[in-house]
Amino acid sequence: MPRRERRAQLLDSALEIFVAQGYHSAAMDDIADRAGVSKPVLYQHFPGKLDLYLALLEQSCDHVIEKVRDALASTTDNKQRVDATIDAFFAYVASESGAFRLVFESDLTNEPAVRDQVDRVTNECAEAIADVIADDTGLPRAASLLLAVSLVGMAQQSSRFWLEADGGIAREQAAALVSALAWRGIGGYPKS
Repeated sequence: MPRRERRAQLLDSALEIFVAQGYHSAAMDDIADRAGVSKPVLYQHFPGKLDLYLALLEQSCDHVIEKVRDALASTTDNKQRVDATIDAFFAYVASESGAFRLVFESDLTNEPAVRDQVDRVTNECAEAIADVIADDTGLPRAASLLLAVSLVGMAQQSSRFWLEADGGIAREQAAALVSALAWRGIGGYPKS
């Protein structure tokens, strides 16, 4: 198997194990078994469990950041931007892969490299949202960033709560409820 394909296979297998067991309980033997490779093959691609976890975490963080940026770029209508951005978080946590657990529920956040990646999601999503807020409202950068971080926090927490609560609300409806709340707040800032 070509190196790139093998790496993708290993990452997919590791995702399943890390999501199911968490970092501390996951074993490289389990990941190798899931991938159908020997442990030495796994170590050829990733020198250790932390390296493998960080590669997977970076990929997962990149994915959610890309989805938020895509949502912001999808339209110039700010209400639709809010809808699309909130929905991006709900879609991310609803994904069958469970990758959001690495980003939002990691059991390794005391590790600086992991904390940096997790913080990067909030920071980069907030920066992208703050750019839109500042451009549209004329608010100072610090105020725009504070509002953006608040919106990101709302999206992260509510989407995770929705998934765990399993209260019979469809994903689209749940995202629309949170989006309406967010829009009622951020929509109150006049466009400059």
